[in-house]
Amino acid sequence: MNWSPRDYDLLERAITDRRRIQLARGGSELTIVPDRLRTDFGEEVLIARHPNTGDRLELPLLEIEWFEVV
Repeated sequence: MNWSPRDYDLLERAITDRRRIQLARGGSELTIVPDRLRTDFGEEVLIARHPNTGDRLELPLLEIEWFEVV
């Protein structure tokens, strides 16, 4: 996915408002609650939680095929 400024705005708003997002990564779809964005060695990583289990997930933005705020 090529991240546009609009995509970053939508993701940042979802983080601020604690709204769930649905995304595709590696051929599977996930629904998560995003917590924050982090940069690791020049790579942006989305820190999120699974809405049912609360498990922490770290998803590199380059691995996300698409996302939608739900």
